[in-house]
Amino acid sequence: MGALLIILLIIFVLLCMGIRIVPQGYVFVVENLGKYHATLQAGFHVIIPFIQRVAKRVSLKEQVADFPPQGVITKDNVIMQIDTVVYFKVADPKLYAYGAERPILALENLTATTLRNLVGELELDQTLTSRDNINSKMRVILDEATDPWGIKVGRVELKNIIPPEEIQRSMEKQMKAERDRRETLLEAEGHKQASITRAEGDKQALVLKAEAERDAAIARATGQAESIRLVYEAEAKGIEMLKEANMDERVLLIKKLEALEKMGDGRATKIVVPTDLATAAADLTFKTEMLGFGNNTPIDTKAVKPAKAKAEDPCCIDDDKGATTQHFAKGEHVDFQA
Repeated sequence: MGALLIILLIIFVLLCMGIRIVPQGYVFVVENLGKYHATLQAGFHVIIPFIQRVAKRVSLKEQVADFPPQGVITKDNVIMQIDTVVYFKVADPKLYAYGAERPILALENLTATTLRNLVGELELDQTLTSRDNINSKMRVILDEATDPWGIKVGRVELKNIIPPEEIQRSMEKQMKAERDRRETLLEAEGHKQASITRAEGDKQALVLKAEAERDAAIARATGQAESIRLVYEAEAKGIEMLKEANMDERVLLIKKLEALEKMGDGRATKIVVPTDLATAAADLTFKTEMLGFGNNTPIDTKAVKPAKAKAEDPCCIDDDKGATTQHFAKGEHVDFQA
C-alpha cells in the first residue's frame, strides 16, 4: 500500500512538471531530446518531463528596438550621429529560435551597416531632407535580410540626425539669415499692401468727391433751370394777362419809360435807347408842350452869344509872325471868289 502511494505521488509530480500554460501573444518552442519537436500556441499543454523541454519563449507582439546613435559619413565627408528605431515582430518562431544566435544584435548591426551605405550616397543637405526616402529603403532592405531569421520588419525611423557642432552653428546662422529674409519680405509685402490699400482709399475718396460734385452741379443746374423756367412762365402768364386785359399802347409806353428810367439811374456807362422808344418820348414831350404841362419858356434866337476868348498861339507871338501870317491871323483876308 505504501509503495502504491509512492508511485502515485511520483506520477502526480511528473504530470505537474509536464504542464505548460502558454499566455496569449506568446508561443513556446519545444524540443524532444534536443531536437525541434513543436511550437505550442496559447493555451494548456502537457509535455513529457526529462524528454521534452521548452527551448524558447517567443513573443508574437510587435516590438520596438531603439538602437544607439551610429557614426556615419556623408558623400561630402561630413561625420554625424544617427540613431534609428526599428519596429518588428516575429513571423516564424522556429526560424527566430534557430535562424540566428542573437537576432536582435544581428538586426542592430544590419541596421547600422545599411544606414551607412544609404547615407554614404547622399550629401548633408540631402540627408537632412530625405528622411522618408531613407526610411523606406531601409525597411525594404532589412525586411528582406531578416526573413531567414523569422523576423518581419514593419517600420524603420531615423530618430535623430546630429551633425557636428561647426555644421550646427553654420546651420543656425543660415536659419537666422533665412528668418531675417522672410521677415524683410513680410514687412515689404505689408508696406506694399498698405500702400495699395491707401491708394485704393484715396481713389475711392476722389471718385466719391467727384460724384458728389457732379450731383451737386446737376442739382444746381436743375434748380437754376427750374427757376428760369418759372420766371419765364411767370412772364408769359403776365403777358397773357396783359393781353386778356386789353392793354393799350399808352400803358405800354409808360412801362417802357419806367424801364428807361431804371436804365438811366447812373450805374450804367452806356445806355442804348430803342428807336421806337426815343420817338415815343419825343412825341410825348411834344404833346405835353402842346397841352401846357412842359417848360414853355421861349428861346431867344437873336441873342448875341458871348465871344470866346482868343486862344494864344503856342507857336509864337504876333510880333514874331510875318506880314502874310499876321494878315490871315487878323481876319483881314478877303475871299475874292465870294
